[in-house]
Amino acid sequence: MRILVINTGSSTVKYRIYDMNKEQTVATGLLERICSSNARLSHTAWHADIERQTVHERRVDEHRSALLWILEVLKSDGHSLDRSSLDAIGHRIVHGGELFSKPMRIDDEVINQIDQLEPLAPLHNPASLTAIKMVAETAPELPQVAVFDTAFHQSLPPHAYRYAIPEQLYRDHRIRRYGFHGTSHQYIAENAAAYLQRPLDSLSLITLHLGNGASATAIQRGCSVDTSMGMTPLEGLVMGTRSGDIDPAIPYYLIRQGVELKETERLLNHSSGLLGLTGTSDLREIETLADAGNERACLAIDMMGYRLRKYIGAYLAILGQLDVLVFSGGIGEHSSKIRFEATKGLSHLGIKIDRQRNLDVKDDRISSIEHLGSEISILVVPTNEELAIARQTKNLLTQVNHIDRHSG
Repeated sequence: MRILVINTGSSTVKYRIYDMNKEQTVATGLLERICSSNARLSHTAWHADIERQTVHERRVDEHRSALLWILEVLKSDGHSLDRSSLDAIGHRIVHGGELFSKPMRIDDEVINQIDQLEPLAPLHNPASLTAIKMVAETAPELPQVAVFDTAFHQSLPPHAYRYAIPEQLYRDHRIRRYGFHGTSHQYIAENAAAYLQRPLDSLSLITLHLGNGASATAIQRGCSVDTSMGMTPLEGLVMGTRSGDIDPAIPYYLIRQGVELKETERLLNHSSGLLGLTGTSDLREIETLADAGNERACLAIDMMGYRLRKYIGAYLAILGQLDVLVFSGGIGEHSSKIRFEATKGLSHLGIKIDRQRNLDVKDDRISSIEHLGSEISILVVPTNEELAIARQTKNLLTQVNHIDRHSG
């Protein structure tokens, strides 16, 4: 089975084709700078184990043109959008609201429901729908599956997902905590359990997906019971350009000071976090500056580590016990400094990192980095959201086909 995974962002599209018999990547790419005169498409494909990379640039004014360009490049590489080359397409959908708690085979009803959720994810859900509709027009025989970023967190209990606001705001406007990065949190939890050779439903975990966007999740018996992102991805940890937790009155204060509403939203989502503190959102640059004694960089790392420790402590309290602490994402997998800062001073909670093992983490493999005296396992688990989407797509379609055969 060959599955094309499409991950559509507000200004990017990531894609990957998997041969699911071997879970092997056949082709992959990233289209950046949509809605610009110099959009860039980086494409990599493997033919008989020979890797071939190409980079293209041209004007792209909207997502439909971006997707047509990707299909053009794939076709030139021998991957047409039809049943001769592909068996299915899996889409990452950022927001599933309260409607979706599992992957769904896409039909007209699912499309309409995703469309209804646009106010919750105005930059992402419409872009994903563009991809879905274009595939349906071009290759209606190809099954499509929607995998929702919020689905894993639908197991949150009401006391975790509700805000202390008037009931009417929840009832009429669905204002609540939804959480994000769910596909990643579920994937790394499953892989951590497999690595430890223990059933996932026997474990309590805290998973940290740390990248430009960052979130923490408390997982008990395989279910998400709390997570740091809220109604939107703005809440929670210090991130690349997002503020994370702030006093909710700050936006009102800024508006009273004459800052426009749209500018206030931009400041908190796109100009805050590490970028606002240091002038760059690239943690590698910040670590280099901190090593050279830059005060702003040192403060940013201190704040990031402090916020992580607060969430770890809070989630340990609600879980009652903790078996595994997991780091993942671009920062979680590659920054030994942030892993150290996140666990610094937590030995009284049973969390003790081994400095050398933390430094010796290898790319693309699971690593144990706890000290021999640590009561809690500390793992670095590489995430792979595209593979997780491909697996969920395959599993759903396999189940549907199994049911169809037996019902027939």
